[in-house]
Amino acid sequence: MSTDVWVGSWRPHRPRGPIAALYSSPGPKYGLPTNVGFQLHDPSRFRAPAYSFGTRRFQEQESCSPGPGYLVPPNMTMRGRDGIPAYSIYGRPRDIMSFRTPGPGRYCPEKAGRLAYPSAPIYSLASRTKEFENDQTPGPAAYGLPPMIGPRVVNKSTAPNYSIYGRSMIGSFYEDLSKTPGPCNYRLVDPSIYKNRPPHYSMLARNMPPGDNTTKPGPGAYSPEKYAQQRGLTFGIRHSDYVAPLIVDVAE
Repeated sequence: MSTDVWVGSWRPHRPRGPIAALYSSPGPKYGLPTNVGFQLHDPSRFRAPAYSFGTRRFQEQESCSPGPGYLVPPNMTMRGRDGIPAYSIYGRPRDIMSFRTPGPGRYCPEKAGRLAYPSAPIYSLASRTKEFENDQTPGPAAYGLPPMIGPRVVNKSTAPNYSIYGRSMIGSFYEDLSKTPGPCNYRLVDPSIYKNRPPHYSMLARNMPPGDNTTKPGPGAYSPEKYAQQRGLTFGIRHSDYVAPLIVDVAE
């Protein structure tokens, strides 16, 4: 043991439990999620939108001018080309074919059908597509709701239920203990047996009166428009018998 003088009542001894200062720690080496950038951002912090700078697009050269080094023709002035007009001889162009307008007789509107006249919509039934086989959506009939009638309703209060049984033949009020026959067991007797018999009549077929059975022509059998009266020759006076005679001498 050291020969140094101890101050106070504390003496170096073995610790009774673990002390954190005795163990080495990584210190500030551990990494927290960054708050800068888009990837691996701290989820507990607000992240602003991120934009990237793309590459410069290639611009097509619209002008291929050689610059001020090109040679200007000597006959070119600031107001245009200077010189006499020059003409060239070309072949004669062909005549443009005139548009042949169709006449009214070339159109057939009656063959247009439903394209020119109002008609009802027409629908066709096509075959079922293949994509329909993968559709496994349940229909309305696949869902079953609990019934609202009866004692087994889930969240509703039910009233008392009563059942009606069939009528028993034993011990009831209409039980036939003496086996007495009813009115239907007796045979119905004809009243003419024990009473005066009424007269009986029968219905016979209708008798047709005798008459003329020959067929007579009707109004439609005559054709008066086909009859033409022929004028005949007769001997007689020319004047009518009903005209008064001419009297010249009148008696005074």
